[in-house]
Amino acid sequence: MAFKSLSHFIQALEANRELVRIREYVSPNLEITEIADRMVKNGGRALLFENTGTQFPLLINAFASDRRICLALGVNSLADIETDLARLMKDILGPRASFLDKLKLLPTLQEVASWMPKSVSRRGACQEIVMDKPDLTKIPVLTCWPADGGPFITLPGVHTVDPQTGMRNLGMYRMQVFSPEMTGMHWHLHKGSARHYHQYKAMGKRMPVSVTLGGDPVYTYAATAPLPENLDEYLLAGFLRKKKVELVKCLTNNLEVPSDVDFVIEGYVDPGEELILEGPFGDHTGYYSLADYYPRFHVTCITHRKNAVYPATIVGIPPQEDGWIGKATERIFLMPIRMTVAPEVTGMHMPVEGVFHNITLVSINKEYPGQAIKIISSLWGAGQMMFNKIMAVTDKEVELTDYLELAKTISANVDPVSDIHFLRGPVDILDHASSRFAYGSKMGIDATRKFPQELNDLLPLPPSPSRGGDGGEVFSPDLQKLFPEIRGIRSDLPGRGISLVIVAVRKSKKHHIHSLAAELLGKGHIAGVKFILFVDDLLNLASLSQLVWISANNLDPIRDCFYIDAEPGVKIPALCMDATRKTREFDDFQRDWPNVIVMDDQTIRAVDEKWPRLELGPLIPSPSIEYKSLVVSSGAVSREKN
Repeated sequence: MAFKSLSHFIQALEANRELVRIREYVSPNLEITEIADRMVKNGGRALLFENTGTQFPLLINAFASDRRICLALGVNSLADIETDLARLMKDILGPRASFLDKLKLLPTLQEVASWMPKSVSRRGACQEIVMDKPDLTKIPVLTCWPADGGPFITLPGVHTVDPQTGMRNLGMYRMQVFSPEMTGMHWHLHKGSARHYHQYKAMGKRMPVSVTLGGDPVYTYAATAPLPENLDEYLLAGFLRKKKVELVKCLTNNLEVPSDVDFVIEGYVDPGEELILEGPFGDHTGYYSLADYYPRFHVTCITHRKNAVYPATIVGIPPQEDGWIGKATERIFLMPIRMTVAPEVTGMHMPVEGVFHNITLVSINKEYPGQAIKIISSLWGAGQMMFNKIMAVTDKEVELTDYLELAKTISANVDPVSDIHFLRGPVDILDHASSRFAYGSKMGIDATRKFPQELNDLLPLPPSPSRGGDGGEVFSPDLQKLFPEIRGIRSDLPGRGISLVIVAVRKSKKHHIHSLAAELLGKGHIAGVKFILFVDDLLNLASLSQLVWISANNLDPIRDCFYIDAEPGVKIPALCMDATRKTREFDDFQRDWPNVIVMDDQTIRAVDEKWPRLELGPLIPSPSIEYKSLVVSSGAVSREKN
């Protein structure tokens, strides 16, 4: 289904009881974030803030449920898109033996042609109102988190073109507002717009850029989609909405944008201009991304529809709205992966705790030894999958979203020495654990059942963790007395069939985790488990979700995963994983480590006081309260307390 405007989508949300209108004034400075965070983490509805202190209402959490993401993409189920795409790809890519077979392809080609974006010469609804003087402060741009560098536009569709080929790129990059007519442009190192920027720089030319907000929610999704280079995002949008996107020319540059969006912010980036310090920003990892230098975007014109609605989102500690966008990407791009990269893949899942790039779970139809390693290698080389940090591959019958059964499968099928594979390569620029910016390591876990050729007969494996439940079989009962730096132990998992012990540590000396692991394993204080996870003592050991989220963020696998030798050249078959916060003092870590994102107490109190007037039901406590203990110091950078 094609939506005519963001207001049209809001009507659909309201008709499906998926929207709450908030008439009370709520400040875009932190308060909207705090309310949205409470709602998204408790299964709440989309929120339309009608009183923002500007003439424009603000929509947030519009994608943050299974029902809402399906409404946005015009389907009853995400599986419908997968089925439709599979049919299309089989029609186009299937063998054509005869002339008659080729003729049968014509209806499919006509269908594809009907989705191609179309340029029109008239003005669009997005240009009904032209601001006399462009002024970003007239739009309710959110300041999301207390240590953010300022207000950020968070759902922009950023349009650029390749100066040599004319190919369009639509991406989504946060934009910090510095003045009424200037923002930063946070396009990542590996993204299409960044490549265009360097091409314009080499040519010594200004780079035209136009930014859209709102319109059909499919446009927002398309801007996030991990498409191959030179594939137009508006073709994907046309496929999803089953209607071509009409494009109009901007007023102050030659770029084209959808005629039915709510806002268009036109301008340029001058590659010869000095970069600007942008950030910090509370990011989708649940940590702040720290300040760095990025291009300046100069605004030359702002147009909008009559009765425009400003769309926004927040990111932070998962789950957040972007988790449901990730679900759509899983389903939409599974079939292309099967048909072009790895036909044996039967399922793929990215848990929200893995914040997209940290954890990917894959199931395959295994037919030969080494196949799981082939899949890991193939996917790490496929587009944005290069950013993945931890990938686990299972047999096809494993349900990837049943995390307890998945953990049991890994415990049963993995030899911690021979079935875990490491590789160095590119990582997401938001990965704070890597010792070097944008370059780190990855871990692949082969959790499939093994063929005889794959079995490691040289090392004895720990016994299957199937007995007991009190942890007495896997570690010494007086462990915390022997090692006072150990502040907590999670030892119930072996009794549930999961070969993992979690140890909370307060570090006090260099390379403390390595030396402690050597003592624990080398002297038999912990035995009979395949995995030992070391975390900071600030963590809540009862929350597996928190442990997974923090650990996946804090690991650089090659540096932080290690084995202890039973004797020279002979490894104890247990993988030790150091998921603690890294510091210069104890770990020789030279980069700044970011803080976990939480709301400040003043905003929490203000929202608590305002809550009865918001008509959102009984008070929902701030999610930030649970995570306050993880914050080491004030500000975006995590600094040691004196």
